[in-house]
Amino acid sequence: MSDTADNAPPNEAAGILLAGAAYAIWGVFPLYWWLLAAVPPIELVIHRMLWCAIFAAGVTAARRRLRIVGNIVRSKRLISSLALSGTLIAVNWTIYIWSIATHQLVEASLGYYITPLLSIALGVAMLGEKLSRFRLIALVLAAIAVGVLAVRLGHFPWIALGLALSFGFYGYMRKHIPVDALDGLTIETGMLFPVTLAAVSFWAWRGTGAFPSAHFSINALLLFAGPVTAVPLAMFAAGARRVRMTTLGFLQYLSPTIALMVATLILQEKFTAADAAAFGCVWVALILVGLEGQLMRSLARQES
Repeated sequence: MSDTADNAPPNEAAGILLAGAAYAIWGVFPLYWWLLAAVPPIELVIHRMLWCAIFAAGVTAARRRLRIVGNIVRSKRLISSLALSGTLIAVNWTIYIWSIATHQLVEASLGYYITPLLSIALGVAMLGEKLSRFRLIALVLAAIAVGVLAVRLGHFPWIALGLALSFGFYGYMRKHIPVDALDGLTIETGMLFPVTLAAVSFWAWRGTGAFPSAHFSINALLLFAGPVTAVPLAMFAAGARRVRMTTLGFLQYLSPTIALMVATLILQEKFTAADAAAFGCVWVALILVGLEGQLMRSLARQES
């Protein structure tokens, strides 16, 4: 069945608003972490996971889903899968916050542009999906972009590829784990809760941590790291159920586009000619994937 306006899901306008808002929030997230620049990146990730675990558990209780979460935890297959997905999202958060702290958000934005192309590669490698000529060209262009970026940086672009790989595999796993988004986040962050709580408590006891701080703003921003992590995820999950996959596919580029604008216009990161070439390759690749259906039909008409 074709994905046209005639078969659009009900409440798609609300879905676009919810998913679009989630991507927009993720796009301006760098400014939130930039306000916490005084906090070491690793400590900031620990706080994000701690307060996210507490907030997610509270929301789960309010939704009366604690019994459901308990049933999930008792499933060895589900809990092992969520342990791996939780590790992946922790790695992703660490790399992302590190990129902001070290003023490499432009490279991080490229990583999130590459993620959809990585998803295509995962589909071919792990699900046996067929690779059309347009998607093959798109993957080659993505590889060229990574090569251009490596030459410009003078080293392997581990931030871009680290973000793309960790989030790409995280998305792949969560797609195949039959667990609600917030239930899954509750378990993922909850499994690391003893470690994160112990770390924050130890730093507070030694007086070497950022929390509690003499500055109210630092304390407030660290505490709200939980809600600002969980709320857009819930908005995204609600929106994704109401929109077509093609619509969701285009919406996902809001986040890295906004982040790129934040990096260059607000945080004053440099955007070089090599960056333009790398991003240009990826943008062309994404356009090819987005217009693949129309291009295939046009070629078929020419050959007939």
